[in-house]
Amino acid sequence: MIAIRKLSRNLRSDKRGATVIEYGLIAALIIIAIMVSLRSLGGGSNGMWGRLDNRIENAM
Repeated sequence: MIAIRKLSRNLRSDKRGATVIEYGLIAALIIIAIMVSLRSLGGGSNGMWGRLDNRIENAM
């Protein structure tokens, strides 16, 4: 019984698992934000390169 109480106290005071989960969630949110921004920027740069290609073809 004493060992169970001691183990229970140790597990309640150990916060390392919670910290790892929090860092994982923060990393996931950062990755999602990067993916969304790259997707929106990718469409804009694609249009820019297309317009540039058309102008070069028209100039030749």
